Amino acid sequence: MADNLVNQASTEAPRSNVAAGMLFALAGFALLSCGDGLIKSTSGHWPGTAVAALRFTMGALGLGLVLLIREGPGGFRFPRPKVQLARGFFLAGATVTFFSSIFLMPLATATSIQFMAPLLTAVISSILYKERLSRGRWIATLAAFIGVMIVLRPSFADLGWAALLPLAAAFGMSGLMMTNARAAGSGSVLLNQFLVAALAAPLLVLYAVLGHVSGVEALQVGWPDRYVIMVCATIAVTASFSHMLIYLATARSSAATVAPMVYIQIIVAIAIGVVFYRDYPDLVALAGTCVIIVSGIYLLRSGRT
Repeated sequence: MADNLVNQASTEAPRSNVAAGMLFALAGFALLSCGDGLIKSTSGHWPGTAVAALRFTMGALGLGLVLLIREGPGGFRFPRPKVQLARGFFLAGATVTFFSSIFLMPLATATSIQFMAPLLTAVISSILYKERLSRGRWIATLAAFIGVMIVLRPSFADLGWAALLPLAAAFGMSGLMMTNARAAGSGSVLLNQFLVAALAAPLLVLYAVLGHVSGVEALQVGWPDRYVIMVCATIAVTASFSHMLIYLATARSSAATVAPMVYIQIIVAIAIGVVFYRDYPDLVALAGTCVIIVSGIYLLRSGRT
């Protein structure tokens, strides 16, 4: 009887850890979409390029302060410089294109298309690193791309080539995923978070300056109002908190369990769009989004087998 109770307790504990991990992951990913919704609210107040630059400048300063407190001056290192520079480049590109896209189109549309990133990563990795990609994963990638075209259908008609901005963001995130994998083990999680933000920030400032001197009215950078500063400061904090929750989720369960939870971002993005921005997705767009989600989940599941 005692042995049975011990065995039951030992099986229930991992289950409770998995459940807690899933809840942490859901909260972390949902909070990221809430942050995107806040960023969208700055549309018309300041250009997306400038918002991205301010958000990551604040984030880099905050992470740098935390790194100094936790690891001291010796914590500031620069391992694998080429990989770190590539991480900053890809993050800056993904951020400026995604922020610009949510200023132009519904949040759910941009978020859905950005979820091409894992599929793009699988394809690009198979080409660059000669990794074998199964027929099923190729089909999933093709299906997701069709889903993207379905989601983009009304946006492309209205915005032209600017509708491809979230797809560009997906390519940027794909590059970031691959370089993150190469940077793994080169330093603490905190150091790597600081480095990618610190390297992306000056690039984003450069993009904002180039947009300003281009003469395009929508990219003109003036002094930000207090609301924009408040939003950027809030996102700098909440994004770090989101990543902490996701890290805790993987520590309590596993990356394989946590990964599918990422699609809560699309659901939250749809809800935010409907409630705050009156963006009602049509059935065709929802169908395309479902295709992207199913393809992504298939990719995640096939990657574990």
